[in-house]
Amino acid sequence: MKKNALLVFAFSGLLAISCGKEEKPKPKVIYEDTTEVKKEVPKVDSTQIKIADLPVHMEGTKYLIHPIGDIRIYDDRSKIYGSSRTNNISYAISNYNRYEITGYFENLKFQHIDSTALHPLTDKKMQIQTATYLDAIAKKQVLVYTLVDSDTNHDRKIDANDIKSLYISDISGRNFHKLSRNMQELIDWNVVEVQNRLYFRTIEDINKNGAFDKNDKVHYYYVNLLSPEWKVTDYEPVASVVRDTIDK
Repeated sequence: MKKNALLVFAFSGLLAISCGKEEKPKPKVIYEDTTEVKKEVPKVDSTQIKIADLPVHMEGTKYLIHPIGDIRIYDDRSKIYGSSRTNNISYAISNYNRYEITGYFENLKFQHIDSTALHPLTDKKMQIQTATYLDAIAKKQVLVYTLVDSDTNHDRKIDANDIKSLYISDISGRNFHKLSRNMQELIDWNVVEVQNRLYFRTIEDINKNGAFDKNDKVHYYYVNLLSPEWKVTDYEPVASVVRDTIDK
């Protein structure tokens, strides 16, 4: 009886230890010489089908925006008379809320309201997560994007497990370019209307451990949205304070 009790106690202890272990978050960055890694050809997923959501019109603009992405069809493996039945099909790839499109889509196509032509945002592989129209800056109509543009963890996928970046374009989708720096994870951004500025923060993995944590460096930037080049300027709000003398 005592022997059985000891076995139960030992098993319970092992179970508690295994349950107590927490899975470490997957690193968003893996540092390796990719030239030495054997490149594998990605398998083509025949269940991926390109699809577009219905167009979105941002109030006060002259462009329609068409989100482009994939739907995935899951086969339940039950076949009837030679055809396979499918379930779990979603045709929605994005959500629209006033001035913002959210989701996980790979491109946007832009159409002037007086034209039938469609212009793609990019020809590169990306995962776009948000596209926000800055309606408060009516003088220069722009869109700001949060997205993933490279496979930073080398898992042969571009998805939310990679570094998130900040991009900008005009309302037609042209002049699309990156604001945040390579290998820096976007933390957040906002617009200060009185200055016509876009402020944003990023974090850099300075200790090269593949994760973003309290030991890494936070960077601060702003962009003058009315400038023709959208030049990014860095600033140091947590550095030693220099007080300006204001004459009254």
